Amino acid sequence: MKVRYMHRPLVFAIALALSVPAPLLAVPAWPGTEAEAPAIGGWDPVSYFTGTPAPGDTAFTATIGTASFRFASAANRDAFIADPARYTPQFGGHCAWAASQGRLATPDPRLWKIVDAKLYLNCSDEAEKKWLADVPGNIAKGNAFWATQQ
Repeated sequence: MKVRYMHRPLVFAIALALSVPAPLLAVPAWPGTEAEAPAIGGWDPVSYFTGTPAPGDTAFTATIGTASFRFASAANRDAFIADPARYTPQFGGHCAWAASQGRLATPDPRLWKIVDAKLYLNCSDEAEKKWLADVPGNIAKGNAFWATQQ
């Protein structure tokens, strides 16, 4: 007789799951989706070229295309606006190692390197270590991949 009722918890769980409205099961959007979040996680792209990256301030912003950048000062914002190609991170601000592997990944703004006056970001210590093992080769592979993303 007990065997007959063992399936009841399973039936109840399935019925409960099916009765929950779909919006409650939906995964909420990450706060600050890519379209809304500042580029480089809000870090000032010009500050990397001073050797001391700094978080940007919402008082100093500029938008290039769909990317919104923050700056630590009005002077940095103005320098960026005057020459965005000089300061904009490579691969659309995505992880340089991931781009070299044919993928896109969100970078960690604390992992960076300037090579030939261009800013490259990486997404993890491990990715950065791999990228640094062959910087010229990884830049070439990243450039080839990025050309397919345009």
